Amino acid sequence: MFLGEYQHAIDEKGRMIVPAKFREALGASFIVTRGLDQCLFVYPMQEWAVLEQKLKALPLMKSDARAFTRFFFSGATECELDKQGRVNLPRTLVDHAKLEKDCVVIGVSNRVEIWSKAIWESYFQQSEDSFAEMAEKLVDFNFDL
Repeated sequence: MFLGEYQHAIDEKGRMIVPAKFREALGASFIVTRGLDQCLFVYPMQEWAVLEQKLKALPLMKSDARAFTRFFFSGATECELDKQGRVNLPRTLVDHAKLEKDCVVIGVSNRVEIWSKAIWESYFQQSEDSFAEMAEKLVDFNFDL
């Protein structure tokens, strides 16, 4: 399980240190793809396989399902860590997440997310302001804290 929030930097070549606490769980290779809300999603191979099966099960005849599957798979790339514990992110993914120098890496249960620090701070502020409202809506999904 991935937990926590970490501040890191990305260099001009697209290299970013992956938090030490995440490295072992990500494994020797992992998948990085476009995420929602202008971030990147990072999946260990076993989690990616589960997600792949769910996406393959979406109805091909539904245009939203086709579009979402294209968005997700076309941005996906297999990555590995270098000897310094860095991942080299492709330019297309760096551009998607608007990553510049300062990044935030967060653990979200079965995946890791990589955010531009500015976008994360804005998103977090908006979400924090409505956290109680979101929690109330989750009751509809039989979810209780």
